[in-house]
Amino acid sequence: MAAPRCVFCVVVAIISVLHTFTVVPGQVMTVEEIHEYREQVRSMFQHAYDGYLQFAYPYDELQPLTCDGTDTWGSYSLTLIDALDTLLVMGNHSEFRRVAQLLADTMTFDTDVNASVFETNIRVVGGLLSAHLLSRRAGVDLEAGWPCDGPLLRLAQDAARRLLPAFDTPTGMPYGTVNLRYGVPPGETPVTCTAGVGTFLVEFGTLSRLTGDPVFEKTAMRALQALWDVRSDIGLVGNHIDVTTGRWTAIDAGIGAGVDSYFEYLVKGYILLGRPELMDMFKEYNKTINTYLKYDDWYMWANMKKGQVTMPVFQSLEAYWPGLQSLVGDVDSAMKSLHNYHQVWRQYGATPEFYNIPSSKAQEKREGYPLRPELVESAMYLYRATRDPFLLQLGRDVVEAINHITRTDCGYASIKDVRTHQLDNRMESFFLAETTKYLYLLFDPDNFIHNDGGHGDYVDTVNGRCVLDAGGYVFNTEAHPVDPAALYCCSTFKHDQEELQKLHASLDFGSLLDDLEDFSQDMGKKEDTPFLRTHSSMESTVDEMKAPDTRQGLQFDKWKRDKVTRSWNMEEKQAPAIFTCPAQPFYSRFSILGEMFEEK
Repeated sequence: MAAPRCVFCVVVAIISVLHTFTVVPGQVMTVEEIHEYREQVRSMFQHAYDGYLQFAYPYDELQPLTCDGTDTWGSYSLTLIDALDTLLVMGNHSEFRRVAQLLADTMTFDTDVNASVFETNIRVVGGLLSAHLLSRRAGVDLEAGWPCDGPLLRLAQDAARRLLPAFDTPTGMPYGTVNLRYGVPPGETPVTCTAGVGTFLVEFGTLSRLTGDPVFEKTAMRALQALWDVRSDIGLVGNHIDVTTGRWTAIDAGIGAGVDSYFEYLVKGYILLGRPELMDMFKEYNKTINTYLKYDDWYMWANMKKGQVTMPVFQSLEAYWPGLQSLVGDVDSAMKSLHNYHQVWRQYGATPEFYNIPSSKAQEKREGYPLRPELVESAMYLYRATRDPFLLQLGRDVVEAINHITRTDCGYASIKDVRTHQLDNRMESFFLAETTKYLYLLFDPDNFIHNDGGHGDYVDTVNGRCVLDAGGYVFNTEAHPVDPAALYCCSTFKHDQEELQKLHASLDFGSLLDDLEDFSQDMGKKEDTPFLRTHSSMESTVDEMKAPDTRQGLQFDKWKRDKVTRSWNMEEKQAPAIFTCPAQPFYSRFSILGEMFEEK
């Protein structure tokens, strides 16, 4: 039974008066104007990126007011890794190649450093995986095993493996901090946020599908399942939990800080990995969120056990939600909430971390804006789904405000107080990984990321012919795109390997040969028996299967060839690739419409 809502009637009345906005159709931008803003965003990225390289590298982040560097999340040149795939999205192939080679030659994670498990995963593991999968497009000299092997993939795997000790808990939920060399530090607190438990499947699933090592995907799924199992009786989750006991330590439920990417990864994990149970989980959460947290197109915070509202605030991080709604087809609700969030932006020239909805003011002690991407992230998704020109106007407002308020001599600074526009001496790596990338994609409708499934590439590898770059990229929560076709290519091949190995182990070819020879003698056709010719072919295949292959374990002569890539068009009637992606029509629809359709 739903919790009584009448206790909040006054607040709802205030909200209705203050925040019911008339949606006016947006003014259409010309193609030239769209391209002009795209180039402004490119210039923004380049200014910040150059400032990092000149003043901060090899530290994690640039301090844009003092023009120097600092280590924040793990002392592994975080901004360089986080920004790498943005270089490619914006067409800077030469710098991508330079940095990819630099990382392959010099990066190591064998360091005595305490690092955030969550941030290392989404920024470093995610950034390396995306860069690995985009390397062919950038003209990187690829290893023969690509996309199932390569230096950046091995770096990502090494980093992820150093996070695994954090998951060694009774619940399977991870600690928040791990030493990259020695594991979980002594005395580490067992309390971590919900998102810090449920935001691993996109990266860990990608690793398992590319490398064939199931430990990563299984580890992430165990953590997700553990959260699902401890949801409240009314179906909500809190925002902090003890990973050793599964006991909630903070019981405010919401869609924002400390929870956000948990919901995001249920949807994206389903899309990327084809796990229907994840979408079932999200549907249940979505019903509960709409029942207890949603008020007039805003989302509040409530007690996870009883459902009463505890905080009538909008958080800047919550602006991702309309983009997520677009992925599940709820575009109308998404647009209504996004209009509310845009009004907050226009009020201050930024979205404060906490915005008090009844009073229409930035919340005291939560009035900063660290250049977050969530508002433009949702705008990008929804523009792909609707082409509503209002979303371009929103992007324009963000570009102009950031340039006017936050630009410094060497980068862009976080806003310490949106009311006074006082700046803070920090430029988080996500400004280059997410904010500028989503803005650029909003104003670049022809970018390869927006491929609608109408074209892609046949790529001949040692694993066979694969279809790649055919659209449907799935972004992790740090805006690092993953090509689902590459995962299918590698995981299908490895699955076929396992099946062939099982077949080989189960067959007694000597006995089979004797039986066939006896049969042919009885028929008087020993030399011409089709069965013997079939067996001869099987025997040859077995010899090939026994041939040494240090990386894959199996080797097929018909696939030993130089790497050849040629363009293809889905409308052309050609023989299918050895490995094709049967889910491609689904991803095509997802890519062009920004919506997710469940297959019957």
